[in-house]
Order: sequence, then structure tokens, then C-alpha cells
Amino acid sequence: MTILDGKKVSNDIKDEITEQVKKMKAKGEKVPHLAAILVGNDGASLTYVGSKVKACERVGFESTLVKMSNTTSEVELLDKIHELNEDPNIDGFIVQLPLPEQINEQKVLLAVNPDKDVDGFHPANFGKMALDMTTFIPATPFGILELLDRYGVETKGKHTVVIGRSHIVGRPMSILMGRKGFPGNSTVTLTHSHTKNITQITSQADIIISALGVPNFLKAEMVKDDAVIIDVGITRVPDDSTEKGYKITGDVDFVNVSKKASYITPVPGGVGPMTIAMLLKNTLLACERHRKNV
Repeated sequence: MTILDGKKVSNDIKDEITEQVKKMKAKGEKVPHLAAILVGNDGASLTYVGSKVKACERVGFESTLVKMSNTTSEVELLDKIHELNEDPNIDGFIVQLPLPEQINEQKVLLAVNPDKDVDGFHPANFGKMALDMTTFIPATPFGILELLDRYGVETKGKHTVVIGRSHIVGRPMSILMGRKGFPGNSTVTLTHSHTKNITQITSQADIIISALGVPNFLKAEMVKDDAVIIDVGITRVPDDSTEKGYKITGDVDFVNVSKKASYITPVPGGVGPMTIAMLLKNTLLACERHRKNV
């Protein structure tokens, strides 16, 4: 059994990006600039955005954090997005989700310029991804592809089962794993909360990608020997024995499933660190594209 170490791979990617940024600086080129809009004080969002800013510092990117209050109106947020769309210094930006209830998430995602949408959530980018065109791939699916690639996990002709159909992970993964090329060329089954006899389906899978958000959902009896397990779930489970009062748990019963798996991602330290690394990679791509188009 091999651990797919997202922490190590993400650090490798950050080192590679750092080298590219040094070369850009040596040539006198503009370095990539990532901005993040944070509306409200959601604890998990604050932590996540904070780690994105730190990651930018580490690789030599410029970064801007735009903090807006919980009472921000939809119009105010859309104005700020328009401002970032028009700012030539900003290569890419993200609007941290979830948003307060007075703001229509769909409207906000549509307002982001697709050329600066480094999260890959805009319908134009999602459509290009589905058509195998060059675009920004959402950071978490992009990170999973990179892990499979760097560990040389064979996907061609394999049966991949995706658990969960969110627009952020499940649905894009089902498209990407079925595309031509590597990683891809697998036969994909997309399952969700209404799927009947899910164990029957998962027990036939060569690769399982679980993005359900239900702690320890995937048990050993649901997995065949030598399956590849990608755990995208991150749930805070109360635990009085820890200093924080909770522990981070994935969708997979790691202790038991890891005994049967050929490859498996841990939680934490698997897919999570890859997400930020790929956001940086998308920002670098955006910067290179903008330079070519000037």
C-alpha cells in the first residue's frame, strides 16, 4: 500500500513554481498576482484564505486579500468583482465560498471574468473543461489529477467510481476521469445520495474518489483488494482528547480500508494541500496567458 502524500507533492509543486517566478523576476517580467475576496467571518474560510496568502508569499507571488463584512450587499460585492476584473495587475482572483445568504452565489460566479477565474468555477471554464479545451481546471480536481500523475497510478481502462456530484469536485472529476489522455480514459460511474446498492458499485471499482463529506462513509467491505482510494472529505468531528476539541476526518475509514488499498490519500495531508498548490498553478497559467495577450 502506497500513501499518496499530498503534502510532499504540493511542496514539490510550490518549489517548481518558486523557480519559475525567480526566472520571471530575472527577466524583469511581472510576477503573478492572486487576489481573494472574503465576505464575512466564517472560521474555516478565514483559515483557508490565510493559507492561500501564505502560499503566495512562499512562491514569490503578489497577493491581495479583500475583506468585506457579513452585511455586504450583492451589489457591493459585484462592484468589487468588476473592479478586480478591470485591474490589469490582478492575474487571477477567487471569491471564497460560502457567501452570506443575501448574496446569490450563481450571480457572483458568473460575474468573475473567465480569464481570471483561477478557481475554474465559471460556466465558460467548466464548459471548456467538459469539451477537453485548454482552461482552468477547478483546483481540487486538478490536484487529484496531479497526484495520480506524479505517482504513476494507471487509470486507462479502469473503472472509476465517484461518490458525490458537487460542482466543485464530484461532477468535474467524473468528466476528467473519462476524458482522453492521462490521467483519464477510465469508465466512470457517478454515485450520490440517491444511488441504490452503492456497495455493489464501489466493490467493483478500481479507483474510488469520495467527495461526500460524511465521516468514515467508505468501509473496508465496500472496497475490493488493491483499489485506489482518493478521499476528498474533510469534516470536523468533535473530539475532546484534542486541544482544538475536534479532529479532521475524511469520508474513508482509513485504518481498515488502507489494509486493502494499493494507493490511498490520508486526511489530513492528502488532497487538501494539493488544492492550494493547484490554485497557485492556475494563477501562474493566468499570468502567462495575460502576458502573451498584451
